[in-house]
Amino acid sequence: ISTPQVSAASAKTSVEAVINCGDDLKAVLEARLFDPKGKLVEKTKIASNLVKGKNNLTINFRDIKRPQLWSPDAPILYTVEVSLLLNKNVADKLSDRIGYRWYEFKDHGPFYLNGKKLLIRGTHRHEDYAGYGEAMPDSLQIKDIKMIKEMGANFVRLAHYPQSPLVYKECDELGLLVWDELPWCRGGVGKEEWKENTARLFKEQINQNFNHPSIIIWSLGNELDWLPDFPKDGGNPDSLDSFLRVLNNIAHTMDPSRLTAVRKYEGAAKIVDVFSPSIWSGWYSGVYKNYQKAIEEAQKKFPHLLHVEYGGDSHVGRHNENPITGEGILNSNEWDEKVNKVKVQNIANMGDWSENYIVDLFDWHLRYTELSENFSGNVQWAFKDFPTPLRPEDPIPYMNQKGLVDRAGNPKDAYYVFKSYWTKKPAFCYIESHTWTVRSGPKNIDREVRVYSNCDVVELFLNGVSQGRLKKDITKFPASGLTWKVKFNEGQNKLEATGFDDNKQVTKDEMEVTYTSVKNGVPNDILIKAEKLKNGNYIITATAVDSKGRRCLDYNSRVYFSSMENGELLENYGTPTGSSVIEMANGQAQIEFKPVPLSKAVIEVRNQDFKGSYVVIEDK
Repeated sequence: ISTPQVSAASAKTSVEAVINCGDDLKAVLEARLFDPKGKLVEKTKIASNLVKGKNNLTINFRDIKRPQLWSPDAPILYTVEVSLLLNKNVADKLSDRIGYRWYEFKDHGPFYLNGKKLLIRGTHRHEDYAGYGEAMPDSLQIKDIKMIKEMGANFVRLAHYPQSPLVYKECDELGLLVWDELPWCRGGVGKEEWKENTARLFKEQINQNFNHPSIIIWSLGNELDWLPDFPKDGGNPDSLDSFLRVLNNIAHTMDPSRLTAVRKYEGAAKIVDVFSPSIWSGWYSGVYKNYQKAIEEAQKKFPHLLHVEYGGDSHVGRHNENPITGEGILNSNEWDEKVNKVKVQNIANMGDWSENYIVDLFDWHLRYTELSENFSGNVQWAFKDFPTPLRPEDPIPYMNQKGLVDRAGNPKDAYYVFKSYWTKKPAFCYIESHTWTVRSGPKNIDREVRVYSNCDVVELFLNGVSQGRLKKDITKFPASGLTWKVKFNEGQNKLEATGFDDNKQVTKDEMEVTYTSVKNGVPNDILIKAEKLKNGNYIITATAVDSKGRRCLDYNSRVYFSSMENGELLENYGTPTGSSVIEMANGQAQIEFKPVPLSKAVIEVRNQDFKGSYVVIEDK
């Protein structure tokens, strides 16, 4: 179903049907168009003498006047129903839904949808989930897409392959623009058999997904010249460009209405309609405060720019009172009288992977994006942590931890940063951070508390005492100005944040923080305990402590869990509580254990620095 011309005044609609016949037949092809409420808008039909084999028929509706337009804010869908009539009886029938919209990337400028400027606010999705891998049930497919929409995104890049048909359906219905990608990721160009197979995959992808109004871009691939799999000219620019032109022609021949794109391989910029350079300010290169400069230089260079892939890794529960700054400076030891400042050359390799740093990075990027008048938008990498055959050295081995949520879909702090910029309803406050419940530092020092919120005004309370109301202002960094300096009491502290819109309280958040002004010593032992969960399993918590039993908040080394018998650890899930090999987060690590009922089990935790520990579970 094609919508070759769309405007606010009218829209053209064309249906191409492929009919397979066992014999020569006289038939009538009838098409009906229904509006979003199910009311018949238009009906048309043609008679045809069909021959044995494949028959291609095209049927056109009259122009639709003042169509209701599809957009992320109003994902309005029409229904097209096509019937094959033999002797006035319906022999076969198909229906599908479509949306009327038009769009363009202005030269060296913003993106427009339906004649109005739209800032692209996007993320990426891998089709993967803890405990299921790629074999995700429909309920979890839907959960992912709904969470992406609920954080305020209007765009998703399906990386790096076509995904479940249900995903496209959800994007159509919820209003998410889609970058649909051919599964050519790295590897260079192969020989003729490889080329034929790749072209076939691309044609099948376009045919399968053609009708979805959410799709606006066919991506020809990602990082194409990186790590070529083929000898001699596999990564040769001439070979890459030649085959890219073949794919680009396939896309524009089969579907003239949509745009093509490639990420990272710069040679493609002169071939495809939209290009994304590789810009990882603050992670793989440079510092995050260089982001604006990098984007503005790229905008001048590439006519139609959409920046896809930015961000960095974070390990849930790992926090730092003084994360690496936007200038790449690390205050390495605040307990000393003179602060020792260190310039970090490669944050991906030398950074602490704290949630605090990634929150700052995203906060800075989003602040620039939302204030820019001439930027098409960007697409964060990636929505959810996902497995990789690389990265055995990561805090969770073989996991790419750049997600806004962990592999089981549990939000990290960064998820709320995006919600604070991209949503208005429902109202929320989030105190940074619910996984940062133990903090420390020298006596009589101010500690920063931030609240990420979409409310106009937020008031913070510490132990029942107001710390003042602040007005949200996205020109301010960090947290759009919602940041307070407080002095915690020694021991337990209660934080409460209340959000106001139009002077009316609309939401609140609260959490407890244990604070100590005593610096922990050198870690020399691990304490381990087991607590029963509502599902009948146990959560095993291992804590690194010094000689006086104080938690070592600066200890982030790897530990190893194992179970002897009568149950199993929930390992290989790639989550903060589902990995038997994992780095600690501020001196603590956890794993879930499923016991054999009414039995005794032993769980052990070890590391490579000092003696490990064990706990005995007697399930009753």
